[in-house]
Amino acid sequence: MKQRIVTAVVAAAIFLPIVLIGGLPFIFMVYLLASVGLYETLRMQNIRLFSIPGLISLLLLWIFLIPSAHIGLLENINYSKFELALLAVLLFLTYTVITKNRFTFDNVAFSVLATLYVGIGFYYFIETRAAENGLTFVIYALFIIWATDSGAYFIGRAMGKRKLWPEISPNKTVEGAFGGIICAIIVAIIFALFTNIGVSLWALVLATAVLSVFGQVGDLVESALKRHYHVKDSGNILPGHGGILDRFDSLLFVLPLIHFLNLL
Repeated sequence: MKQRIVTAVVAAAIFLPIVLIGGLPFIFMVYLLASVGLYETLRMQNIRLFSIPGLISLLLLWIFLIPSAHIGLLENINYSKFELALLAVLLFLTYTVITKNRFTFDNVAFSVLATLYVGIGFYYFIETRAAENGLTFVIYALFIIWATDSGAYFIGRAMGKRKLWPEISPNKTVEGAFGGIICAIIVAIIFALFTNIGVSLWALVLATAVLSVFGQVGDLVESALKRHYHVKDSGNILPGHGGILDRFDSLLFVLPLIHFLNLL
């Protein structure tokens, strides 16, 4: 527990000021976090980051993360993100031939999906922070994720009887899941009282319930991924907490949905 607290304090002391500053330091941090997240994901399939498929994945991730405000970088070479993604797929498939199927079609699919899994969430992290009132929504997202996690944990321990999805995460309960949603809604209402989030209260309550659910889904998706590949933690870069994916799994689902729900 002491190790977890120390790691959390040190990580927050680095992470939160950069979120507040925004701009290029924030973009650089997100690129770094996403790169580590991709490394952790590829490692589950025994694909090394510093290999040909690993470097193709990394380059595709970096292209995918280019903010909309800087999309002109791609216009200079007359290619869209979609076209470059298709090129990456062709390179992956070519590599299956070069390696005589030591790198298989399944590996291609995993590499592409791993890049999208990590890239979508972190791309919308950048887009959310860059938007008008973006900092408010980033803090809102962090608060409701923390409220969901804490509420699910404590209410699950106190009242949990029915397992939510034991095949994937044996410790989570139905009561804890609903408790997490309720806690997230309470925190969102308090947050709205002290900030100018620009969303009506009822719309915010409804959106928070949806985001809390999908934050928990994001957690379960990463748990399912780890269970399938027989991995306890995605990494060990954060002592006592695991890897980057272990800490950002919910955020990877919540931040895109903030945009898909047109909250911004």
